[in-house]
Amino acid sequence: MKLISWNVNGVRSALKKGLVGAMTAAKADVFCLQEIKCQDADVQDVAWPGGCEAVWNPARKKGYAGTAMIFRTKPVSVVFGVGAPQHDDEGRVMTAEFPDWWLVNVYTPNSQRGLTRLDYRVNAWDPAFLEHLRRLEKKKPVVFCGDLNVAHTGIDLTNPGTNRRNAGFTDEERRNFSELLGAGYIDTFREFEKGPGHYTWWSQMMNCRARNIGWRVDYFVISAALRPRLKRAWISPEIMGSDHCPVGIEIE
Repeated sequence: MKLISWNVNGVRSALKKGLVGAMTAAKADVFCLQEIKCQDADVQDVAWPGGCEAVWNPARKKGYAGTAMIFRTKPVSVVFGVGAPQHDDEGRVMTAEFPDWWLVNVYTPNSQRGLTRLDYRVNAWDPAFLEHLRRLEKKKPVVFCGDLNVAHTGIDLTNPGTNRRNAGFTDEERRNFSELLGAGYIDTFREFEKGPGHYTWWSQMMNCRARNIGWRVDYFVISAALRPRLKRAWISPEIMGSDHCPVGIEIE
C-alpha cells in the first residue's frame, strides 16, 4: 500500500492550489491530511480522485486544526480521537483499522510562540497519544503519520542552534519523541536517508522554501514489527500548495 500524509494548511486553500491534481498524480491508497481548517459541509461537493472516499474529523472551533483521511482502499473502520474530551475537541487524531495493522493520522498540538502550550503538549498530549498507540498495539501493529510538530534531531532543521528553545525544537518535545521511538517505533524516513537537508515545512517569509531553510516535522512512524514490510519512505518537497509538503511510505 502507498500511504501519503500532508499538512495542507487549510483544505479549501489547498484545493485552489491543485490539491486534487496532486492527489490524482500520487495514486496513493490512503491520504492523511492535517490542519484541514474546515467542517464537513464546506467540502461536501469536492470531487476526489476516482473511487476515493473522504472521512472528516473537524475541530469544534471553525477554521482551526482538524484532520481527514481519504481512502482509495477502504478500511474496516475509522474512529476519532484518543478517548478523552480534553484532547479530542480539536479533531487531531483519526484511527483507521486495516486487516493486519492500524493507520493513525495525527496533528500534534504546536507548543506556540512563547511556549505557552508546551506544558500541555509534553505533559498531557504526548502521554495520552502514546497510551492510545499502546492500546492499539495490543491488537495489531501501528502505522502513524502526520505533522508531529517536532524536529527530532539537529539535522532535522536548518538552524538548530538558534531554535533551541523555540516550539518544535525544545528539549522536552524532542525527549518525548525519543521516548516514543524507544517504545518500539521506527522513524521510517531515517531508515533510508541519514543525512541533513531534508525538510517538510518552511516559513513563508524570506523565501525560505526556495532557499531550503526548513524543518522536518512531518513523519511516518511504524511499529518495529512492520519494518520487514516497509519498502520505501520519502519526502516530496517539489509538491506545492501548502507551507508543508507531502511525505509518504510504501508498505506491504
